[in-house]
Order: sequence, then structure tokens, then C-alpha cells
Amino acid sequence: MGWLWAIIVGFVLGLLAKAIIPGKQHSPLWLATIFGMIGAIVGNSIARGIGIDETRGIDWGRHGLQLGAAVVIVFLGDMLYTSMRGGRQRA
Repeated sequence: MGWLWAIIVGFVLGLLAKAIIPGKQHSPLWLATIFGMIGAIVGNSIARGIGIDETRGIDWGRHGLQLGAAVVIVFLGDMLYTSMRGGRQRA
């Protein structure tokens, strides 16, 4: 069940990150999901490092760090994906 949650959270974080980043992203949805999963892992690591990984109630700080990391990773990953694909994707 842990992998299913990781995929769902990665999917949601990837979509939110793509919505927050201005302009059009060219990376496919499956790649944004993987970037979102990586963002969740990085955000959890940062939260653990500053001591807010587990609090009472909803962990807004941890979720904010996960989303922030996902935005950065989706942005950088999309730039890398676009440059590896040779610029813009052809229709």
C-alpha cells in the first residue's frame, strides 16, 4: 500500500507543481508524477532535518516543503527534458 500512496502523492504534487509553474511544461504526466514523488522525498527529508516531520494534526509545514521541492524539481526536470528532446516537442 505504501507504493500506491507514493504514486498518488507524486501524481498530485506533480500536477500542483505544473499548475504553479508559469508557462507550458513539456514533460509528460508520468514524468511529472515521478518528479512529484522525488519532491515528496526531498520535502520529507528537509522537514525531518528541521524537526517538523511529525506534528499533531495535519503536517502543513511538511506538506508545504514537499510542494516546494516538487515545484523546483518539476521545473528543473522539465528544463532538462526539453533540452534533451531538442527544444520544443513536435505535434
